[in-house]
Amino acid sequence: MSNSISVGFIGNPNCGKTTLFNAFTGANLKVANWPGVTVEKKEGKTSYEGCDFKLIDLPGIYSLTSYTMEETVSRNCILSDEVDVIVNVVDASSLERNLYLTLQLIELGKPVILALNMMDIVEERGMEIDLHRLPEMLGIPAIPVSARKKSGLSILMHAVAHHADTIKQSPLIHHHDAKEQTSTHVHKHHDEYAMVYDDEIEDKIDMLIDMLQSKWPNLAHPRWHAIKLLENDSEVMEHHKMDFSSIIDHSYEKEIINQKYDFIDEIISETLVNKASKAARTDRIDRLLTHKYFGLPIFLGIMAFVFFLTFAVGDWLKGYFEIGLENFSALVTHALTAVHTNEMLISLIVDGIISGVGGILTFLPNIFILFLALAFLEDSGYMSRVAFVMDDIMNRLGLSGRAFIPLLLGFGCSVPAIMASRALEHRKDRLKTILITPFMSCSAKLPIYVLFSDMFFAKHAMLVCYSMYLIGIVVGILCAFILSKFDGSKSDHALLIELPEYKSPNAHTIAIYVWEKVKDYLSKAGTVIFIASVIMWVILNFGPAGYVTDISQSFGSYIGKLIVPVFAPLGLGYWQIVVALIAGIAAKEVVVSSCSVLFGIGSVTTTAGMTVLASTLNGMGFCTANAYSLMVFCLLYIPCTATIATIHRETGKRSTTTLFVAFQFGVAWIVSFLAYHIALLF
Repeated sequence: MSNSISVGFIGNPNCGKTTLFNAFTGANLKVANWPGVTVEKKEGKTSYEGCDFKLIDLPGIYSLTSYTMEETVSRNCILSDEVDVIVNVVDASSLERNLYLTLQLIELGKPVILALNMMDIVEERGMEIDLHRLPEMLGIPAIPVSARKKSGLSILMHAVAHHADTIKQSPLIHHHDAKEQTSTHVHKHHDEYAMVYDDEIEDKIDMLIDMLQSKWPNLAHPRWHAIKLLENDSEVMEHHKMDFSSIIDHSYEKEIINQKYDFIDEIISETLVNKASKAARTDRIDRLLTHKYFGLPIFLGIMAFVFFLTFAVGDWLKGYFEIGLENFSALVTHALTAVHTNEMLISLIVDGIISGVGGILTFLPNIFILFLALAFLEDSGYMSRVAFVMDDIMNRLGLSGRAFIPLLLGFGCSVPAIMASRALEHRKDRLKTILITPFMSCSAKLPIYVLFSDMFFAKHAMLVCYSMYLIGIVVGILCAFILSKFDGSKSDHALLIELPEYKSPNAHTIAIYVWEKVKDYLSKAGTVIFIASVIMWVILNFGPAGYVTDISQSFGSYIGKLIVPVFAPLGLGYWQIVVALIAGIAAKEVVVSSCSVLFGIGSVTTTAGMTVLASTLNGMGFCTANAYSLMVFCLLYIPCTATIATIHRETGKRSTTTLFVAFQFGVAWIVSFLAYHIALLF
């Protein structure tokens, strides 16, 4: 047994693979990108009985036939020497759908351990799995685990450690006496392989293996390569160019798939007991949540409740943060004054850094509540239903149903949402999804909504904030529809998505998810927003004459006044607002911190600060219509620099990125113009 084993965690989407991976690694986890591609790579470490394990969390796939970038990455990693042992995580409550990938993995000839996750759901549904018969039929260890309850983890690592060097499968007991007696095949493959095909295909596999090994004697996984050649797998055929026409007269993919599922049916009939003894709770709930007519209104209602919590609970907690910020700011001012610090330095620290960064931190409770609610919905299995409900609408509007998944992720952050567009098979779908994803209300825009809706819309603040999220979805989908008319594309690709069992959200998984989001928010406050606050202070306190106390003589005022005519038709013809919007390109939260500096308010997010800011803006003629226009513009205009960089990385062209940014600015201008003038009517 090796002292260090590399383990690849692979399975269908929503099988609990990542939850199991997190249960082993906890915080000891590294996130990067796969070499050469921008698909996220997660690695972690654990140990068991003196043996170290390097764990790799692979993207979820349904088979080793690769169409999307994620599927290609998972397949290439599994085939490489990077993985010593494969842990195939399956949803034990949906064994039939998961075993197709299992059979393909076994054919690779690498050590495979079957991790039967969600066994608690199997028991809830009144079913049982014969854990003695299943390994007999597959020839690999089958370990029951529960990622949510962290049970079975030690025995799983024990199996990995003791089967790391086991290439040959365990003795197979198929009870295939009838098949073996009628078989004319030269080898007794029923004693050698879990998945055995009919004589015609097995004969062709043997001939292909001989041909491959004659030219590539050191070829790893020859049986798997032979099967892929029979399926006309383009990648395998490209790397192994030979004349196979004497053996392969057509694609055998359909026959191979059908025979695999025949064997899966056999496995299920012999290993799954009491399958239909109890109606699935999931099916009953789905009759309502995925209903043709009620599904969408229910989703909108759930999201409305999420935003109610974000405001009701978040604002209550936010008040304590504001008190703390006021006291801290006063304390720092008093301390600096006591040691006779230069007035300009006091202004930089208190009015620039503390006001800018601290003001953003007061919105942390709202951000926390929002992500906590989204984590509950995701881990319960509901978010997959939303994509399913939206599939028909998305197809009618010229987008793949899969595109709604990146759009949902956009509610958190546009960067991973844009990266998730790689799951789309067609380039046109990917580009349209990348283009409209920044229209979704990411968490960075929430502080802007909270500040201006609280100041100008009082009791209706929550509804106004919620409308931003709806406008983002409507504008995004409408843009995709219009673009599909120009490029002539119409998505006719059905959405293939696993609808996981409903389950109680796992506290550990939710904690990791929320902490990662909060940590990103805090790190942004400590870097981007810190730097932006300092830069904003500099351009507002220095002008052609040097240091100025009147910001109307600063560089910022000159820049803002130069651009004001572009924004005047939107009700945003104020140089302070224009400068705040420019600063917001660094990070959307900076719009709030910039307002604090621009209007000379020490703590703009406190009740007193908001009162002063609202009064100042009202005195300038800035009213509710202007505030709504501003929020709409912040929702839709140029995304943050991190998102722009991600768009460039995903599209690969500077010209495409520039075009996308210009398009987003144009859409923001038009929609804000309409919002402002419609709001004036009321």
